[in-house]
Amino acid sequence: MSDGVEIYEIKKKELKGGIVVDGFPSVGLVSSIVANYLINLFDLEQIGVVDSIYFPTVSLIKESEPLNPVRIYATREEEESPLVVFISEFQPSPNIIKPIASAMLDWAIEQRCSLVISPEGLVVDTSEVEGKLEEDDIKEQRLAVYGVGSTKEVRDLIKQHDEISEFTEGIISGVAGVLLNEGKMRDFPVLGLLTEAHPDYPDARSAAKVIEIMDKIILNRNIDAEPLYREAEKVEAQIKALHQQSGKGKKGLKKPLTPSMYG
Repeated sequence: MSDGVEIYEIKKKELKGGIVVDGFPSVGLVSSIVANYLINLFDLEQIGVVDSIYFPTVSLIKESEPLNPVRIYATREEEESPLVVFISEFQPSPNIIKPIASAMLDWAIEQRCSLVISPEGLVVDTSEVEGKLEEDDIKEQRLAVYGVGSTKEVRDLIKQHDEISEFTEGIISGVAGVLLNEGKMRDFPVLGLLTEAHPDYPDARSAAKVIEIMDKIILNRNIDAEPLYREAEKVEAQIKALHQQSGKGKKGLKKPLTPSMYG
């Protein structure tokens, strides 16, 4: 594989035509929340791990089972467009981001997958978001979703859907950015879906919006994102209560919040 990053298959699956979701952490943990939600919702099974000497030397224990910090999950039954999810428990250091993205794309091409989707959070103005959290109409808050594609076909797909605005100028960093670059160089379809997210806590509302768009234009699995919206309301209520208790108004949080849904 790529520069010290190896992918080990635990279970061989037929993944031709599969849709791969990048679950490496992003702003507001949008990609992580999306990945976790899909894994739990569809009861995906672990089929592989990603490993490197540069990864943290830890084991995640869940239900008495040791798990690697970067894992690959897929649908249990054979289907026309299998769903594949990469998920990471840590934010990769800059020196390993390119090898990770290259290894992911190598593997997706080898498995004859059809598309990689990379959800990503965009930093929003903290004071603006916190102001909205104090309004009574928070439930009506609408989040824009932007799309960018590595190939003309993906860009055409974005243009066909009014729910997505084209991301025409800016910088996309991390695994998502490298996946787009690698996809363009190799003429492989990579779709970046970006939405505004709060950088100080897991933004379930933004993740829910991305999942709805993913489902409408690509997955077509009738995904119910309502539990994520409910989780977002809990987090927002916690933040509002903390502001009221601390008397700091809109000065922001000193400590990130982690909702129970994400461990």
